[in-house]
Amino acid sequence: MVRRLPGRLRGASSMGCLVSLLILVGALYYGFSIGEVYFRYYRLLDEMGTQARLAAALDDGTIQRRIQAAVQEIGLPEAAGNVRIVRRGSPREIQIYTQYSETVDLPLFHHTFTLHPNVTQPM
Repeated sequence: MVRRLPGRLRGASSMGCLVSLLILVGALYYGFSIGEVYFRYYRLLDEMGTQARLAAALDDGTIQRRIQAAVQEIGLPEAAGNVRIVRRGSPREIQIYTQYSETVDLPLFHHTFTLHPNVTQPM
């Protein structure tokens, strides 16, 4: 025989479950918004790496135009398109870098992320 405690009904939810669910939804909301900043950063870093690998066959102007087009496509701030390109002779390598900021405004959270994508590739 199964004994039931008085006042407890089957299927009744507890406040702990609701609080846990609320915390989970909040973490997903904040995580998605902040993760989006880093996802765009890594997309730009990937494009910069691609251009660095092709640098031996491209001039600096072409590399800049391609990265600026990628910045617009990704939806980054215009400052991310201010790319610096440095070619070194010994050892032969290329460095592509930029700096930009993105602001995340959420309830109880306001932060400006300053990002410095930088790629160095031997040629």
